[in-house]
Amino acid sequence: MQATLPIPFRPRGAQTAEFPSRLGKYDLIRKVGQGSSGTVFLSHDPFQRRDVAVKVYAPDGELEQKQPGSLRSMFLAEARMVGRLEHPNLLPIYDAGREQGLSFVASEFVHGARTLAAYTAADNLLPMDVVISLAHKCARALHYAHGEGVIHRDIKPSNLMLTPEGDLRIIDFGISLTGECGGRGIEGIAGSPSYMSPEQVQSLPLSGASDQFSLGAVLYQLLSGIRPFRAPTLDKLLHRIVYSTPEPLHRLRADVPAALEHIVGRAMHKDPAARFASGLELAGELERALLAIDLCATLPDQGDRFGRLRRLEFFQDFSAEEISQLMKAGSWCEYQAGQEIVREGAIDDRFYVVVGGECEVRRGGELLARLVAGDCFGESSYVRGARRQATINAGACATVLRISSTLLEQVAQSCQLRFNQAFLRSMIVRLQSGAARPDSFSC
Repeated sequence: MQATLPIPFRPRGAQTAEFPSRLGKYDLIRKVGQGSSGTVFLSHDPFQRRDVAVKVYAPDGELEQKQPGSLRSMFLAEARMVGRLEHPNLLPIYDAGREQGLSFVASEFVHGARTLAAYTAADNLLPMDVVISLAHKCARALHYAHGEGVIHRDIKPSNLMLTPEGDLRIIDFGISLTGECGGRGIEGIAGSPSYMSPEQVQSLPLSGASDQFSLGAVLYQLLSGIRPFRAPTLDKLLHRIVYSTPEPLHRLRADVPAALEHIVGRAMHKDPAARFASGLELAGELERALLAIDLCATLPDQGDRFGRLRRLEFFQDFSAEEISQLMKAGSWCEYQAGQEIVREGAIDDRFYVVVGGECEVRRGGELLARLVAGDCFGESSYVRGARRQATINAGACATVLRISSTLLEQVAQSCQLRFNQAFLRSMIVRLQSGAARPDSFSC
């Protein structure tokens, strides 16, 4: 799966007098990055005759002031990675040391690279196929790291590096957990809050599923230009990560395929056990999603039906997975003009959502109302054995999604709840708008 970088990037930086010109065998050429944990320099290894990135941990860094000893823990975590992880999508760490009172690690330097943080704004998103390709590579790399007993704990756009060739590197293992350290690392919450998993927020034991959640959050943002969880304060943000569901992706970007939205939603499931079994399984689903983009043109029927439902006001709050469940629980029905859909006095346990065309509501032969796309009917299905109060025919040619109440009970409870809320809200709006008229109806 290849990705094409649309715009080349040249690193910027300047020499600084705050650090020595040399650490160990490495000449510090110029500063190319700065963070709370330290400073990154373009450096040169005279023995291997290659440029490297040297990250120098600053003892007076912001993180150290908040949590004494944290920088030493981060340095040791990265030092443990020397020679341990060898994967094309993990930035290799060559060396680690301490000199002149400064701890440092040396890793690969990729000329012309930039991080995915540059592509998280809605007006500067990467093409969808590129995003899927990069997420696929990241998932495979995480699967490898997890197999080696390493949990990254800080997957975020700025820790995913994009090379000029369109390849991916996962960087910064400073807060990673390894099996050999017994699951211990920086005390308290470590990582970037916006991308943390619920279990990471709650300081619960972590597994590779935590990195998977973070990747899902990154993928959500790379596709939409919006972080899945946002709040004015840290406490509220962490609360939303644990308890809130992100806005459905399709409401932010209409062309996101249903399969891809399902993948993102499952990766970000609150329950780690409900996520993908491994990074490899997630990578496989992403690969299928990428292939499906090219195949969509040959499968217009099901894809078109899903798209038509998603555009209806009735389904605006539904996730892609929930719409898919309802499609499986229902049937897609086409009616010709004048054809009967529901008969007055009949017992019928099905709900109906008008997808297209127009339906006429009649009682005793008298026309009471017309229903259009997005309207629904069949509320008597909530009462077992109740009879229909009106006849509904197709006015012009009409398309209707018909959902059996029996099958509706078999979908996920969250999907049932959302359907009931949408149906009742639509019914209340209809009754309120017709409250002053004698022809208001139920059926």
